[in-house]
Order: sequence, then C-alpha cells, then structure tokens
Amino acid sequence: MNIQDILTNDNKMRIIQEIVPGKQITIAHVIANPDTILYKKLGLNPEVDYSKSAIGIVTMTPSETAIIASDIAMKTSGVELGFVDRFSGTLIVTGSVSEVETSLNAVVDYAREKLHFTVCEITRT
Repeated sequence: MNIQDILTNDNKMRIIQEIVPGKQITIAHVIANPDTILYKKLGLNPEVDYSKSAIGIVTMTPSETAIIASDIAMKTSGVELGFVDRFSGTLIVTGSVSEVETSLNAVVDYAREKLHFTVCEITRT
C-alpha cells in the first residue's frame, strides 16, 4: 500500500511516499518450458534441460519471508533454488513443471494457513 502525504511550506510542495508492507504473496507464477534465453538473462543454471523445465516466481512481503519460502520450496519437491532476495521478497525456483507447481503450492499454502497471509492465485504460462 502506498501512502502519500502532501506538505506545503513556503509555497513548495513536498511529497513523501512510504511503502507499508502487508503480510501477502503478490505473485506466484509458473513458467512452463521457458525459452532458453530467459534462463540466461536471469542468471539461472545453464546446464538445465530447458525443454523439460519450469521456473517458479514468488514475491512476498515482508520480504524476509522469502527465506522461509525458499526452505519450504526446496523441502517439498526437487526444485533448485535459482534466486532468493530477502530485501525484495523475491524467490525463483527451477525444476520440472510438477516440482515447481508442488513447491509453489506448498509455499502459498503455508503462508495462508500458518502465517495468515493474504495470498494470490498461482498462475501459469
């Protein structure tokens, strides 16, 4: 949620913008059989068999939740950790389509049921 306060002082306008994170998963998406260039541009493992793989992307706040999510994702399926950022709340996992879907379902379910997060639907392309 963005909050804007407009302050006037000596005919000058100053806008202060704050980010107020909630407990939420805002994106949970599976990219099935992505193009090879996507792996390369994201800096993911180039030795993956791209024709039988998927990329899972999750964003969440508070951002440190990405650490918990990465642990859950790896323990519930055979996914590999592609990227985790505790500052932006981004998690990227790779593996087979079924492994990635299983891991994202586990992350979303845990966030909803145990952490009482607001979660989005898992989407897929």
